[in-house]
Amino acid sequence: MPNDRKDTNARQATSELSQAQQLAVGELLRVSPIADDLATRFAEAGFTLVLVGGSVRDALLGRLGNDLDFTTDARPEDVLRLVRPWADAVWDVGIAFGTVGCRKSAPSGGDASVRREYQLEITTYRSEAYDRDSRKPEVVYGDSLEEDLRRRDFTVNAMGVALPRKEFVDPHNGLADLARRVLRTPGTPEESFSDDPLRMLRAARFAAQLGFTVSEPVREAMRGMAERIDIVSAERVRDELNKLLLSPHPRQGITLLVETGLADRVVPEIPALRLERDEHHRHKDVYEHSLTVLEQAIDLEDGPPDLVLRLAALLHDIGKPKTRRFEGDGRVSFHHHEIVGAKLTKQRMARLKYPNELIKDVSRLVELHLRFHGYGTGEWTDSAVRRYVRDAGPLLERLHKLTRSDCTTRNKRKAQALSRAYDSLEERIERLKQQEELDAIRPDLNGNDVMEILGLPPGPDVGRAYRFLLELRLEKGPLGREAAEAALKEWWAEQS
Repeated sequence: MPNDRKDTNARQATSELSQAQQLAVGELLRVSPIADDLATRFAEAGFTLVLVGGSVRDALLGRLGNDLDFTTDARPEDVLRLVRPWADAVWDVGIAFGTVGCRKSAPSGGDASVRREYQLEITTYRSEAYDRDSRKPEVVYGDSLEEDLRRRDFTVNAMGVALPRKEFVDPHNGLADLARRVLRTPGTPEESFSDDPLRMLRAARFAAQLGFTVSEPVREAMRGMAERIDIVSAERVRDELNKLLLSPHPRQGITLLVETGLADRVVPEIPALRLERDEHHRHKDVYEHSLTVLEQAIDLEDGPPDLVLRLAALLHDIGKPKTRRFEGDGRVSFHHHEIVGAKLTKQRMARLKYPNELIKDVSRLVELHLRFHGYGTGEWTDSAVRRYVRDAGPLLERLHKLTRSDCTTRNKRKAQALSRAYDSLEERIERLKQQEELDAIRPDLNGNDVMEILGLPPGPDVGRAYRFLLELRLEKGPLGREAAEAALKEWWAEQS
């Protein structure tokens, strides 16, 4: 029986490799016109050109896009000389790292009238390593394809197709690892992660993107070298986290970061959610709850992956560890954790150099994620609905999704009651939207009206009057000019 099982596994692996190779042939034939054209230019100039890395991996997975990665023995200045007359556009922002980028359109399939745009990156054979105390890799050009492939992060990214002859190059058995859906490094993991510590985050990202498992030696190296991530710039860390979060399986990547200790270095608020429980103080596992909320939020997306929603779902409860209190009756409370969480979200995202607008949106969603529960399960007043919409502003649809995702109770009756209550709220919002301009709530009178009616010059009193009218609009709905003017005069008389 054991031999039969081995034979079956071997046949299955062989079949998977064959399917992968067939997919790759189809994908490479699609990009052949542009790839072969470029390779011919390089060959005529005495250089080699190899399709490499993620492009080969994705071709084997049948998902090659329009972004193509190449490596060459030509130095960057030679690459520029060769591609400038050929490409539609060229950029050299990565030339310090040996990379030249360009854009080129080419016929798609057999129809010459249909063209596709390709983004190409051509990188000189290289090796790169971090100085112990530096945040920037030191780039050294190499002289051979084998050396270049060995320096790459994982074996599934260390395959090449030499062009134009279409010779498949796989010195580290990346094709077999691709069939087994496992991440290994070409050399030792310690050597790979010393060269570029960001590769530890890339392991988690690929696990999330591709659904691959990470080999145990790679996991062990990630645990042992986690502190090395500290020398990588915040921007590079942020970009990897974004790719992880926008992937199909972010839980898989986040779990790996937490288990290896990397999360403690880059987003310590996430592992901090693993609050201990005992027989006297039982409460929900906040870490697992947050991952479930993230997955449920993803299920509610009705378009491309939404980074704002996913970040808010992951971070919505990070204020709980700081606000946890053990009550006298054995319960555990987290009063105002949404306010604390919003502040922590701003701080962490600022450290990771996120854009200010993104920080503002995510932290606002974290702050508002409990607002729905504050109104109870009874009938909402029109005033409460208006304030909910006003406070959410353009984030309202995301707040709907986040609030619904935050229900992870196993109590079916409670879950159904919460769902019905939120259905009711959304219906109320839609009804009021039809009656009023809920998306842009403004008072019935503007600032100029206030100054004219009360005889005021521009100043703080006009602002106070405007805020009174806005509160009145939220509370009562549209009043009309005459009623609003009467209310304003009455309020101003009281102020005087």
